[in-house]
Amino acid sequence: MYFPLFEVNTLSLSLGLTAVLVVVLCFKATPAYAMALSSTIPKPTQPDSEKCLRDIPTQVLKRLTPKTRACVERLRTCQLDRPDLSRQPTSKLAAVLVLLYEQAGELRVLLTTRSKSLRAHPGQTALPGGKADEGDESLVWTALREANEEVGLPLPPISSNIHFVTTLPPFLSASQLLVTPVVVLVSSPLPLVASSPSSLTLDSSPNASLNTPPNTFSHPILTSLTPSPTEVDRIFDHPLEAMLDPRLLLNKGESLVDVGEDWPYSAGDVYNPSDVRPDAFDGLVYRMHRFRTCASPIKGLTADILISVAELAYGRKPVYGRYPSDSSSGSSPEDANLEGETYQALVRRRMEENERAFAVAVEEGEQIRLTGKTWLEHSRPTLERSGAL
Repeated sequence: MYFPLFEVNTLSLSLGLTAVLVVVLCFKATPAYAMALSSTIPKPTQPDSEKCLRDIPTQVLKRLTPKTRACVERLRTCQLDRPDLSRQPTSKLAAVLVLLYEQAGELRVLLTTRSKSLRAHPGQTALPGGKADEGDESLVWTALREANEEVGLPLPPISSNIHFVTTLPPFLSASQLLVTPVVVLVSSPLPLVASSPSSLTLDSSPNASLNTPPNTFSHPILTSLTPSPTEVDRIFDHPLEAMLDPRLLLNKGESLVDVGEDWPYSAGDVYNPSDVRPDAFDGLVYRMHRFRTCASPIKGLTADILISVAELAYGRKPVYGRYPSDSSSGSSPEDANLEGETYQALVRRRMEENERAFAVAVEEGEQIRLTGKTWLEHSRPTLERSGAL
């Protein structure tokens, strides 16, 4: 039976298939160009994240203790050198959410233990977050979107009690991602509720162990979140000030994980540092900080970010040496500052390398696009003789 609607013009079909073949060959010839081009695609409009996140209302600030209020104000007004990331490939950008709230008169931060089934950093402590998507309007939205996926945090404008505080300059991960911390404050009209085994830590792992200290009060947000079964084994929190002085955990009677897989160090220790030379950091000596918690330890990039947030919030340095030269060996504060500047120089160098690679990829891709057009023109006689055209 004859269907005129589906009649095919063989010449048009051949031309179309040839054009598709040329485009495919061009992109296969330069994956870098495909990556660069994807980073220049106009992004769909998303809600303005910073505007959707309400500013902290006066009544919320008044409900905070003077100490917490001062911390929040320091974070809101801190003067930081935030670099321009607009020329960085999207594939090199990531963001994490530093979600703070007041509990029993102190600031605490929300954390997760990554699922042990993940290929990257299984079983490690993390802040909610991840890599930027092409559809993300901003890195603030990236952090919020990832937190929604990982722990079920409502997105704006539904999350009217999540308030934007600040962003920090990017940190460099071992996988060479530029990770921007987004700091927010959670307020709640609900009163604090007495902790139950399900409200202090939310555990999705099959062998969940509960570690609930007596006479503890938890923020209602801990009961409202749901860990993603494929990404998160546990949701828990930690006092922010303890990132500057881990001994506060002992003074406050915080619940701590027992010695074992999660804390393979001395039972009396709450902090353990070591100095390493990661290949990803061009031979720079890096101090790995490890902080004991009620779950998996805070270490690596997550520790670095929270130390910086705590320094800004409380306006003081940690009681331990943050950088390799900043220790009890008698090194001067100038040496420690130099170590910090060296790390920042490394971050800037990676940004410059990304920008150069991006520009080269775009230029090479344009040349290949033009070459593809010339190839088609020069190959037309041969294609016609073979019947392809």
